[in-house]
Amino acid sequence: MSARGRKVLVIDVGGNNVKLLATGQRESVKLPSGPGLTPKRMVTLVRKTTRAWDYDAVTIGYPGLVVHNHPVAEPHNLGHGWVGFPFEKAFRRPVKVINDAAMQALGSYEGGKMLFIGLGTGMGSALIDRGVLEPLELAHLPYRKATFEDYVGACSLERRGKKKWRRWVKRVVEQLKAALEPDYIVLGGGNVKKLKKLPGGARCGDNANAFRGGFRLWEEAKATRARGARRGIAAGSSKHS
Repeated sequence: MSARGRKVLVIDVGGNNVKLLATGQRESVKLPSGPGLTPKRMVTLVRKTTRAWDYDAVTIGYPGLVVHNHPVAEPHNLGHGWVGFPFEKAFRRPVKVINDAAMQALGSYEGGKMLFIGLGTGMGSALIDRGVLEPLELAHLPYRKATFEDYVGACSLERRGKKKWRRWVKRVVEQLKAALEPDYIVLGGGNVKKLKKLPGGARCGDNANAFRGGFRLWEEAKATRARGARRGIAAGSSKHS
C-alpha cells in the first residue's frame, strides 16, 4: 500500500490490541492494549516496535470522538490522557488522527452512500455519501432500555450469548438502515465474524480496510491541496481529520 510517495505508518488503536502497518511492510504487527494504555505508553511501544521501519507520516485510528484532527473525549476502554496529547511532537512527524470506525469506513468505501458499523469492543459508526466522510457517534445514543452499544457491543455478546446478540445486531442494523437510508452497509470490527448471517443490504468488511483508510487519508489530503492550488486557494485539512 502506498500514499502516493509518502511513507505512512498507520496505527489502529483498539480496546484489545494496537495494530500497526507501514508503507512497504507486508505484515501488520499487534501490540497489547487495554484499560492501562495511555497515549504516552502507546507511542513508546509503537516507536520501539517500528524503529527499523521507514515512515515520514502517521495516521492514528482513535476509538473515540475526533474533531479537527484531535481527540476531544477520552476513550471508554483505555487509559486517560489522550485529549490534548502532542502526537506530532511525540512521533516527530506529521500526524493525522481520525476516529477508528471512520478510518475503516474510508478503507471500505466503494462509492455511493455507505453506512459503516463496527462490531468490536464497542460499536463504531460512520457514513460516507458521495465521497464525503461523516464520522458518527451512534453507539451511545439511547436505544430501548440502554444504548445501541449496550445491545451490540462485546459486553452484550458476553452477557446475552451469540444467539441473542445476533438478533440484536440484526434489529439495530435494520433500524439504522431505515433511519439513514444508505445504498449499502458494511459491517466491520472483530466480532462481525461471529454473525451466522448478515442483515439485509449488508456486506462483511475486513479489518485490513482500516489500514487502507489510514493510507487513503494522506492521499486525499494531497489531492485536496492539488485541487486548491489549481483554484488558486489554500486547501485546508482533510474533512476526515
